[in-house]
Amino acid sequence: MRRFQQYVNGNFEDGSVSFESLDPSSGQPWAQMPEAKSDDVNRAVKAASKAFDAPEWCNLTATQRGKLLLKLADLIEEHVQELAEIETRDTGKIIRETSAQISYVAEYYRYYAGLADKIEGAHLPIDKPDMEVWLRREPVGVVAAIVPWNSQLFLAAVKIGPALAAGCTIVVKASEEGPGPLLEFARLVHKAGFPAGVVNIITGFGSECGAVLTSHPSVAHVAFTGGPETARHIVRNSAENLASTSLELGGKSPFIVFEDADIESAVNAQIAGIFAATGQSCVAGSRLLISRKVKDRFLELLTNKAKTITIGSPLEMNTEVGPLCSSQQVEHIQALVDKSQEQGAKVLTGGRPIEKEGFYYPPTILDCSDVKDAAAIQNEFFGPVLSILTFDSEEEAIELANDTPFGLASGVFTQNLARAHRMIKRIKAGIVWVNTYRVVSPIAPFGGHGLSGHGREGGIEAALDYTKVKTVWLRTSDDPIPDPFVMR
Repeated sequence: MRRFQQYVNGNFEDGSVSFESLDPSSGQPWAQMPEAKSDDVNRAVKAASKAFDAPEWCNLTATQRGKLLLKLADLIEEHVQELAEIETRDTGKIIRETSAQISYVAEYYRYYAGLADKIEGAHLPIDKPDMEVWLRREPVGVVAAIVPWNSQLFLAAVKIGPALAAGCTIVVKASEEGPGPLLEFARLVHKAGFPAGVVNIITGFGSECGAVLTSHPSVAHVAFTGGPETARHIVRNSAENLASTSLELGGKSPFIVFEDADIESAVNAQIAGIFAATGQSCVAGSRLLISRKVKDRFLELLTNKAKTITIGSPLEMNTEVGPLCSSQQVEHIQALVDKSQEQGAKVLTGGRPIEKEGFYYPPTILDCSDVKDAAAIQNEFFGPVLSILTFDSEEEAIELANDTPFGLASGVFTQNLARAHRMIKRIKAGIVWVNTYRVVSPIAPFGGHGLSGHGREGGIEAALDYTKVKTVWLRTSDDPIPDPFVMR
């Protein structure tokens, strides 16, 4: 059984205790993971705090920080296959997705490497004579980053990259579900030559690891990706240290198809939007809102494609849908499917766990057209389940799209450019994809509104989240400052 270690202050070490990680494709233990307790967390934060002020890091120029990030990007590119196999083994995400995604992760570090020496301040045209006033952007300090198990190297990159580019130091908590890839990634951080304590990577459970980390007095900013309930705990914890937060949470994203859409293209995008990553994606297009005029044609194509999806071992390159990450996730999904059926939803395909070793659930499509308040419409499955509603007008489509407390992503399929612009303006979501879906870039920020969180990851906006503004006043006159108590 493989044994992973945590990375604290430039050293690889065992945690206070360890726990077994299960292979989702078999349900059997495959690795021992270090479990960080409060002492481990305190040491990691202390190391990050010390490194923040150490000359080895704080005296580096922004360009030098960028060069370290470039070296890290090159190392990721060299170790894609190794990292991908670990992520697939530990989380069940299929190898064709992990290898492609990790290859692209290197581009995020390259983007932030280039951005490091372009985080600029400003000169103010102040209304006072003999005064020069400017703004400096400086790193906030120690960052606590909490990353879920799905797409974890990508979700870590959009925190680590901008934080280091801004000059911060960081403690990353990998999810206790499948932390192997991030713990292995620490070896690349070490090899890239970052000073000890600049990047620390641990894993552990909520009460003894996450709670201690997010409330730690030396933490200045908390970056979190996960669910709204955990986010609420983090916000409460941050009241202890008054840390700023950026929260990238869940979604129940509308995928809207109008009667004039390119139907075949929209079907393919919907398949990718809900069944890619086995549906375990925060931006999954899990609510199909379809014009009644094209519903039958669209669903015929969609269900036929869904039934031919190859389900199998995540390590096989021909597999298109692999296992879910845990047995608890299978149970959660089945409970929502059962409740939705009781409410009147119709199962068009799937709907029951696959009877095989591991945590498998088939691509499932639920027609909820007659039950708009079904559990499947309002709750996030985080799995390969699509819920369908129909609409008769653009106004109704908007109402259905915005009938959710979430606001992360959305998709609009139409050939009508004017309609597309109207939808872009009125949909309450942080991302609107038009005639495409689930596309990302390091240049473009992503994030949501409402229960989908706040703050942005990716783009320049993310880097600014890791800075604070300092205002500098400089008096340029050589004349003495007048006595304030002498009347003139």
